[in-house]
Amino acid sequence: MKKIINWKLLFLLVAVCAVAGVMVLPFTFALAPLPDNAPIQIIIPAQIVQTLVLSALAGFFGLLLSRRIGFGAPILEGITGGEKQKGYLKSILGSSVLWGILGGVLVVLLCLPFWNMSVELMKAEMAVPVWKSTLAIFYGGTAEEILFRLFLMTFFVWITTKIKKAKDGGPTKIGVWLAIVITGVIFGLGHLGITGAMTAITGNVILRAVLLNGSLSVIYGWLYWKKGLESAMIAHFSTDILLHILIPHVIAPLFM
Repeated sequence: MKKIINWKLLFLLVAVCAVAGVMVLPFTFALAPLPDNAPIQIIIPAQIVQTLVLSALAGFFGLLLSRRIGFGAPILEGITGGEKQKGYLKSILGSSVLWGILGGVLVVLLCLPFWNMSVELMKAEMAVPVWKSTLAIFYGGTAEEILFRLFLMTFFVWITTKIKKAKDGGPTKIGVWLAIVITGVIFGLGHLGITGAMTAITGNVILRAVLLNGSLSVIYGWLYWKKGLESAMIAHFSTDILLHILIPHVIAPLFM
């Protein structure tokens, strides 16, 4: 009987998300401090449970639907299936890191029209201890990619195949790009929560979040489509190293 999904891979994804979900909490609480009377003994377990539930659902349906549209995570699927994947990892590593760095540079350039706001947010991130920022970067490349690429983008691509398929039975290019763009907008809006803890939510704040994070999401979505989920993860991780460690803790202090 053929398995519905790769269960070993699902358990691996959920476990990684759970660990990353705990690691990001010091960074989150540094930018958005809890009230003094907040029941921390309840909040943290609730956050962990929420991460487990969301990652389990996103992972399950993402793996289920990705098979149907020809997308996936070739390296992780191979490893959990007992296959060696060093060759493929080597073939995508350099380009994925490069795209992640280019994405970070693009974000810096897109910050220029929002200079005062960007400086305000940068100062807030500079105040976060570097160890907390270091722990946080693992969340973006794992949990966010599983939620937004493996699940959400896959779901939108699958929806487009119900409307129109390519000649080979897979999704059309227009359908994939539509899914990438829609996911990018949602990805940008999804970052307003932490931004709202540092500044008031205005039209410019929303525009900035969608523009900056959406641009990155397009890059990660394209990599997921063309090279697999791992490529998007590597790129996201590389971007976060640049934006959350090197710039606020190494480069910005030299000028601010």
